[in-house]
Amino acid sequence: MPDLVDHASQPAARSAAVVIGGGLAGITAALRLSDAGLAVTLVESRPRLGGLAFSFQRGDLTVDNGQHVFLRCCTAYRGLVGRLGASDQVTLQGRMDVPVLDASQHKRGTSQPRLGTLSRTALPVPLHLALSLAQYPYLNSRERLQVVRAALALRGVALDDPALDERSFGEWLRQYGQSPRTLETLWDLVGVATLNARADQVSLALAAKVFKTALLSEPGAADIGWANVPLGEIHHTTALEALRQGGVNVLLRARAVELKSAQAQAGHVVKVDGERGPELQADVVVLAVPQDAAADLLPPDSLTDQERIRTLGTSPILNVHVIYDRKVLDRPFVAAIGTPIQWVFDRTEQSGLAKQQPDAQYVALSQSAAGDEIGLPVAELRGRYLPELERLLPATRGAEVLDFFVTRERTATFDPAPRTARLRPGARTRIPGLLLAGSWTSTGWPATMESAVRSGHYAADEALRGLGTRPAGPASAYESGGWPR
Repeated sequence: MPDLVDHASQPAARSAAVVIGGGLAGITAALRLSDAGLAVTLVESRPRLGGLAFSFQRGDLTVDNGQHVFLRCCTAYRGLVGRLGASDQVTLQGRMDVPVLDASQHKRGTSQPRLGTLSRTALPVPLHLALSLAQYPYLNSRERLQVVRAALALRGVALDDPALDERSFGEWLRQYGQSPRTLETLWDLVGVATLNARADQVSLALAAKVFKTALLSEPGAADIGWANVPLGEIHHTTALEALRQGGVNVLLRARAVELKSAQAQAGHVVKVDGERGPELQADVVVLAVPQDAAADLLPPDSLTDQERIRTLGTSPILNVHVIYDRKVLDRPFVAAIGTPIQWVFDRTEQSGLAKQQPDAQYVALSQSAAGDEIGLPVAELRGRYLPELERLLPATRGAEVLDFFVTRERTATFDPAPRTARLRPGARTRIPGLLLAGSWTSTGWPATMESAVRSGHYAADEALRGLGTRPAGPASAYESGGWPR
């Protein structure tokens, strides 16, 4: 008996799709379209997939360009990891547990920095954070009460209110009695790492999205996850295999240099690699590249007020990498206050150093909103951060530095400042069959891996609807960490 086919969920003919960009948004869109039965070609200018979350070799070490973490509430990204068959390559905390070290204690002659913890229990929201807040040593009783007041107010904020994007998170926090110390030791401690901007420079809309979703939705939403292998192993090696097994034609080192689209009906030509490159014909094109590259490739009049995406700024991240001759950090990561250092991660296992030099340790500092430091010489950064590490991690005092280097993500994220929501376009353009994806598009999330993956889903779904095809599975599938089929 022949297999039964649900023709309502399949294209009438095998439509061709081209996805430009092999970051997380492009990978997601390509897989989603291929799963729906389209013939998909993915075009990536670099020799690797993964976009801004990638790895490279430094001698015998495998180095991630920066530390990328996710939360349990990042359901779309977790769903992509599962779709790639890489769930065993990541670690997710059973319960949120963030050690916070205060390096300012060393200034007062204390040899060991004070340790505080941000953690949660299994109690319902918001009681799941009550014990941790009550014991958090960096706030006094009045400040703790004011934090509760702000958290309750934040829980009542309507995320779809456009007025939220008109003011800064810092302004809103001060309205609810948050002190400078509360901003430093709590709100910015979390917010800078997730939003890549401090409270006074970030839109209330984006900050509310992060804090409501992560800390005020479900008890486990803010449990932290990270890759226990190099990022390139997941986002390139494993992703490339999944794409090819899914029937996607992947072209690496292939730059899309021109996109021609018919205005009245779906039909596109993607020119690759200059005059001698191939021209790809497509019914659907998903443009999953950074905002400036998208602005360069978009045909005229693809968007209303198309030039607005060029005014969407960027914000940098600086990563400082240090290899010591001995173990200096006894946790997977720590957050820091009282020092320019923000977060420190142990990268010894993921980099391969543990097998090469068992006694050594590799730590990476992730410095978000690093506009003042992104262009500084390595020697100056070394002179700044090694003494700070000695204040924060006493075990580094007297340890030999085997290597020190930096990686710079000058355009790591879009600038999440107030009044930027209007600059982020949705997936649909004015040209049939031409879609946009990327963490900078209008997902409601800041520029995270979660935003990138969601944008790939949104673009693929809009493309399939334009072809008269029902998207595979409900949106609730990737909202809950699954993968639509």
